[in-house]
Amino acid sequence: MSSLEDVARRDGWRCWVCDELVDPHMSVNDPRGPSVDSRTADRKAKVAERLAHRACNTRKGAVKVVIAWPERLHVVEPASLIAVAERLERKGGRELVARCPSRKDAQEAAEWLVDRLYRLVPGLPVTASVDAGGGQYLVALATGRR
Repeated sequence: MSSLEDVARRDGWRCWVCDELVDPHMSVNDPRGPSVDSRTADRKAKVAERLAHRACNTRKGAVKVVIAWPERLHVVEPASLIAVAERLERKGGRELVARCPSRKDAQEAAEWLVDRLYRLVPGLPVTASVDAGGGQYLVALATGRR
């Protein structure tokens, strides 16, 4: 098992569950304090340990976590990011992840997705594209195999 400091530095002091910063000076017993999540529910994960807030880690328990899309993004039928990340990491390729009412909304979602996936699966080269279709805009993620 790695030290909290090593895991936190590698993850940029950002909680992998909620994607918010973790205060390095907060007590490890505080709900917003740092903890190491061993991701025991996901034995296939390439990164065995990730930084999480104590409350985020406790709340998810030993089940697969659901990564929330920000409410500020206007998306319809957003995909489960953990499932998308696992498929892209395992098989590569391209996957549609959301529909948006405008190109601007789709571009904002695409930018957020690339940034979020970068932290969710470090080292996975992900790109996003926005395609018009059926009066809406489709957001897709793509990657090659690692």
